[in-house]
Order: sequence, then C-alpha cells, then structure tokens
Amino acid sequence: MRVPNLFLSLRPSLRGLSYAAFAGFCVALAAVVALRGSMGRAGGGTRIDLSVYHVTFLDRFQTLSLSAHGPDTVWSAHTPWGGDFGDAAFANPSPEVFRITPQGLSIIASKTAGGKWRSGLISSAYRDNDPHAGFTQKYGYFEMTAELPGGMGTWPAFWLIGMDKRDFADEIDVIEYYGGFPRYFHATEHVWVRGRNALLRSRLVRVPAGLLTSRFNRFGVLITPRTTSFYLNRRRFWSTPTPPQYRQPMYMLADLALGGGWPIGNLTSPLTLRIRQIKVWQRDRPWPRDREN
Repeated sequence: MRVPNLFLSLRPSLRGLSYAAFAGFCVALAAVVALRGSMGRAGGGTRIDLSVYHVTFLDRFQTLSLSAHGPDTVWSAHTPWGGDFGDAAFANPSPEVFRITPQGLSIIASKTAGGKWRSGLISSAYRDNDPHAGFTQKYGYFEMTAELPGGMGTWPAFWLIGMDKRDFADEIDVIEYYGGFPRYFHATEHVWVRGRNALLRSRLVRVPAGLLTSRFNRFGVLITPRTTSFYLNRRRFWSTPTPPQYRQPMYMLADLALGGGWPIGNLTSPLTLRIRQIKVWQRDRPWPRDREN
C-alpha cells in the first residue's frame, strides 16, 4: 500500500546524477517547493493540548505481543491485506528481527546468509473490514516515539489505514523517512478509489540534520471531524481539512522498509528502528457530528 513519495517521483529523470549532485539538486528543489506551499519546517507550531483527552491504547514494549497474522496478540507482523513492499521481506516474529530492549522495541533489518534483506512490520489490526480484528479508532491522537535509522535506502514509517476498504482505501503517513536525506521527512495523505489516487496531499518537512536518527522523537497525527493535523514532538507543523474517507476507524502500522525506489547497495547490516512506545488518545467528550472540531 505504501508508495514512494516526492523524492521517488523525481528519481527516474535524475538517474545520471551523482549523489553529491543530486543532494545539491534537492537543496534547490526545496527552495522551489517551499515557495509552492508543500514544504514546511518543524518545531515552532502550536503545541497539542492533551488535557481533554484520555489514553485508549498504550504499548511501551516492555514485552512483545506479536504474531504472524493474529488474532490473539496486540500486533501482527504482516499487513492485513497480505502485501509487502520495499526491498526487504517482512519476516514472521523472531528475535533476529523483533527484539525487546531497555529502550523498547527494536525492529532489525539484516541480510540473511543468502544475501537477501529481511526486516519487520507491526500492525494493530490483522484483517480489513472487520472492526473486531485488532485495535482501531475513529478520530483522536495517534503517536509513535521512535529513533530512526539513517542511510540511503532506509525507509521507516508510522502510518494509519482505514479499516473499511469496501469502497475506497485511505492512508495517513504520519512519518515517512527516506534515510538518504537527513534534513527531511514526509507526512502524506492518500485516498484511493477504484485503484486511482483520488486524494494525494504531501508535506515535505525540514528538520536539523541528524535529529531523527540521533534521539527519540514523537511523531503524531490528530484526526478530528474537521481537521487532520500532524505533529513532531507534539508541535503542529501541518493541518488539512479532514476528507470524508477519514471519518472511520483507523489502525496503525510501523515498519522498517528498505528501498522505496532508492538504492540499498551501500547499506550496512544490521539497521535498527527503535520504538519506545506507541500511544493513542481519544477526546473525553463525544465528538460533534462530523462537522466541527
């Protein structure tokens, strides 16, 4: 389901550039994108007020409740629709890929003896179109606290998918990071109808180099009947009108994918996505009827 973003859309026409030349091109591109309103800088936005919310889901990963496909665990190790993506195969639960440490959950990408990459994904639901197949929630604030791996070809993410896929499929990429570009990450909204991208809105967010890979950060999204707002360390950097397709229960996924259209030949095994916790809040009072915040 995940599709590569702005950087990937540029890749075919830039194949002849060296990495240094391409990095220079991206700096120029960023200036152009900023003028067109699809790029932002994180850090100075309004801080989210969670005092009127209560916690509905919390995993600090002191233990790991994970199975290949559910149903009796908190997490499943594969997407509910059974599709992989990227250049590393998503593995069934094993200590070589999923490991509990004092810092939380480590998802480890590594090369096998045969030279193939394997990595991991966790999903809070194990089946689509079933409100009882794992954790889902309509509206509220969803957050992952994580330290990301870097390097060209790493592609970690935290994202939400709508539970009901009978008429359309929707996706919110809270954080999608292409490790070859340490000053940027993406937040993206998708809606697919009959296989076509009916909605695509993306924000390219600039951060200090090394911020995402040298410390734990909080990546969050607040979905309300009126707006969908994205947060880094609980400060808002982007807000959009909530499309009708997002007014349904969503489930969460986090993964360490590789590739995303970028080369992985220079990556050194192993690579680790560290997740300290994943937490969800719901508003104390009932939401208004899909009209206002």
